[in-house]
Amino acid sequence: MPKPLLQIVIGSTRPGRVGLPVSQWFHSQAVEHGGFELEIVDLAEVNLPLMDEPNHPRLHQYVHQHTQAWSRTVARADAFVFVVPEYNYGFNAATKNAIDYLNQEWQYKPIGFVSYGGVAAGTRAVQMLKQVVTTLKMVPVFESVNIPFVGQFLDEDRRLQSNQVMDGAAQEMLDELQRWTAVLASLRQPSEQMVTSR
Repeated sequence: MPKPLLQIVIGSTRPGRVGLPVSQWFHSQAVEHGGFELEIVDLAEVNLPLMDEPNHPRLHQYVHQHTQAWSRTVARADAFVFVVPEYNYGFNAATKNAIDYLNQEWQYKPIGFVSYGGVAAGTRAVQMLKQVVTTLKMVPVFESVNIPFVGQFLDEDRRLQSNQVMDGAAQEMLDELQRWTAVLASLRQPSEQMVTSR
């Protein structure tokens, strides 16, 4: 049996972002876990313009190549971890834009969050994101990784030096994502057939 595909989505797109080293650290944790095939999806490389499709995403009638490519990327995933910053008590616009482009491709897939920031560790962004993803019939897991004062964990080469708490939280979240991925797989089949038949 092939392993399910977990996409690690880097939400920040700004130059000098901390999301890149955080996602690289989490990727190493996921490799150690061993329960998933892995793919890093960098929204800075995906480079979606501000939502420019004329039709509602639920119709799956995409006219732009960048949307069609984004649809194929998200559709092939079985689960997600979003690595997100907190901007002004919320999540960043690039993350919201990437989510809003699609509809059916997200449905019945579990999602976890690795957040980072200052004293709140990005948790306010995650709370807002949970409302968004549940509207798309995604299942956010309770377990999460929240990194406070993230700058203190970066070495001189801007690599994340984690601690036992962070490593343990990552493994617990991956365990829960694995459980939900197995449970939700059967629910996705009708939606996946609809997407591929259009």
